[in-house]
Amino acid sequence: MNERMEFYYEQVQRVLTQVNRVLIGKEECVRKVMAAILAGGHILMDDIPGVGKTTLAMAFSDALSLQSKRVQFTPDVMPSDILGFSMYQKQTGEFVYQPGAVMCNLFLGDEINRTSPKTQSALLEVMEEGSATVDGITRSLPDPFIVIATENPAGSVGTQLLPESQLDRFMICLSLGYPDLEDEIRIMQEKNQTYSTGEKWDDGKHAIMTADELQELRKEISQIHLQNSVYRYICKLAQETRQSLYIDLGVSPRGTVALMRMAQAMAFLHRRSYVIPEDVAEVFLDVASHRILRGAKARAARLPVDQILQDILEQVRKPTAAGR
Repeated sequence: MNERMEFYYEQVQRVLTQVNRVLIGKEECVRKVMAAILAGGHILMDDIPGVGKTTLAMAFSDALSLQSKRVQFTPDVMPSDILGFSMYQKQTGEFVYQPGAVMCNLFLGDEINRTSPKTQSALLEVMEEGSATVDGITRSLPDPFIVIATENPAGSVGTQLLPESQLDRFMICLSLGYPDLEDEIRIMQEKNQTYSTGEKWDDGKHAIMTADELQELRKEISQIHLQNSVYRYICKLAQETRQSLYIDLGVSPRGTVALMRMAQAMAFLHRRSYVIPEDVAEVFLDVASHRILRGAKARAARLPVDQILQDILEQVRKPTAAGR
């Protein structure tokens, strides 16, 4: 990597270190969220309540100097709460736009699958186009714009499945899971110290990068080299999901592009200026798992999505040469 990229690499490592101080024991998940942010994508956190999904989002917001807004999704949240609305001003006789929650750099949607489909659909244009349309007028969102949404597993009280069109807008879907024994002990010790002494432990609320630097780094990462064999490998993986007897709905072309961008970001995090097949394989399940629908044969055999995708990953041969 060139000198500028080396500087940004060190900055990103500082961001990761800081966020990992807040979210204990989840280094791999933190790294993939960082990769999705660098790749210009949105993140869906599918997990049970109380494992740190919101904490993760706010830690990245602080470390990257991003203006953030948070909405707790409930059945009574309206599209106007998200996009904004026009209010009549009696003094001027005109309608004045009142910005909605998405007018920020990082939008945190908590428990997105608890709200109505109408409100969920309000996010579709926002996530894909980076703009919000209210009363026929389209307004651009701040740049960068990132959505980190959390959802509780389907079947939890008051939840409903997100439509495929919305799931496809998320670059990756991750699950934090429970901490292991030692990490959970450490979490309790630090929380107890906070409550007993009133002194806050290092909660990571320090800005390391600016939004402008993030934008510049995104452009640099988009130039990371891919050989034709790696392009072909990505497309073969996507095509296998469309041809599998266990899958009714495979990875879309949007998903293929997301896999490419995530692979470029992972190459950067591995301190390389080119993508290798292992970068693609590392994030394939995270990019594809929420984009596919299991078929009747998979359900009958009780095959989980991750197992189906892992089998595809093992069946598709990796290119043998993928250097510069």
